[in-house]
Amino acid sequence: MSADATELPVVIVGAGLAGMRCAQALANTGIAVILIEKQSRVGGRVQTDEVDGFFLDRGFQVLLTGYPDARDALDFDGLDLQDFAPGAIVRIGGRFHTISDPVREPATLLSTVKAPVGSLADKMKMLPMKSRLSRMSLAEIFEREELTTLEALRDRWRFSPTMIESFFRPFFGGILLDRSLQGSSRMMEFVFKMFSVGSAALPAEGMGRISDQMASRLTSVDIRPGTGVRSVGSDSVVLDDGSSIAARAVVISVEGPEADRLLGENGTHVYVGTHCHYFATEHAPVSEKLLVLNGEGAGPINNLVVITNVAPAYSATQEALISVTVLDDPTSVSSVELETDVRSQLTDWFGPVVQHWRHIRSYHIPVALPDQRPPFLSPPEKPVRVRPSVYRCGDYVDTASINGALRSGRRAADAVIKDLSGAS
Repeated sequence: MSADATELPVVIVGAGLAGMRCAQALANTGIAVILIEKQSRVGGRVQTDEVDGFFLDRGFQVLLTGYPDARDALDFDGLDLQDFAPGAIVRIGGRFHTISDPVREPATLLSTVKAPVGSLADKMKMLPMKSRLSRMSLAEIFEREELTTLEALRDRWRFSPTMIESFFRPFFGGILLDRSLQGSSRMMEFVFKMFSVGSAALPAEGMGRISDQMASRLTSVDIRPGTGVRSVGSDSVVLDDGSSIAARAVVISVEGPEADRLLGENGTHVYVGTHCHYFATEHAPVSEKLLVLNGEGAGPINNLVVITNVAPAYSATQEALISVTVLDDPTSVSSVELETDVRSQLTDWFGPVVQHWRHIRSYHIPVALPDQRPPFLSPPEKPVRVRPSVYRCGDYVDTASINGALRSGRRAADAVIKDLSGAS
């Protein structure tokens, strides 16, 4: 490489979590970095809007504090994390029932045992599952035979159909956007381990604070929001306005389909989507810091949570903020009809008072997570080198999660650093 070339920057296309993690790792070694983002602000899918005195995440998301790469990349104290309580409230048989982790919350033992969510034997099986996965390394989990989540729950862990339908289907529908349970068992067991060794949490003022924190550390990085990219090569990036940026290396950190377009590849990336509806009300319908699951299966709602029970600062008013998740359906009705159907189901659950709930905003996120059906995680880490001087990162090359995005960004940076240093 010529002396002039060594003065050129590494150009990263896409300023989501993966792109910012890559930029940070490169900048920490003294490499010049230009970080390009098509949207007006950084963060990709992890953003929070301020609307009418509320913080609204773009889709229901949580940070699992057990994520190893999140622990490495983020300052948890600086995010002022607010923890969910362990467990869930499950709607089944026309009533709400609470199940929890009696090891962490001994006072919930009786209610958990009595809850008609699976059998007592099912609940007892949760303990060895938690214990075993907690002790296993991530490498051991990702080396296990990759089944579907349904197959693993049914055949490997021996849960009953009732437990699977009433608890696991809506639970993983909310966390992994996979109510079908056809996603990778490796991902399911990884996430279950993360819940077992840590907690689910929200930054006090929204998930977007994760992106804000990461961006605040990129003081030496040239960040260019509102900049679209037409094409990339091994030594340059062509912008939508026709101008180009000479580059020492290029890292593509956008969603899979957009990465394929920029790279001129015919990929087969499939994503799943979700709808998120926000409502405000004077009185919260539940008081617990728990996810509420639709264990009955009927109706559009998969899960809901009273966000302000967990993180009160999401509301600048005295009103409670409620987040309702509906999983994407190719045959879904219009947004107005969907909101009507959601409110109708909420009325069935909580009574006529729901008609007075104030609708704040609804989000449709068609590209929310990569579809993780097997063999998505075989192997669990996909190559980040595309061709000489061109790299990629994003959760579609790792686990489809915040951890996967951060890890892929670090892996891409390591590959760039190694190649630029001439290491073998």
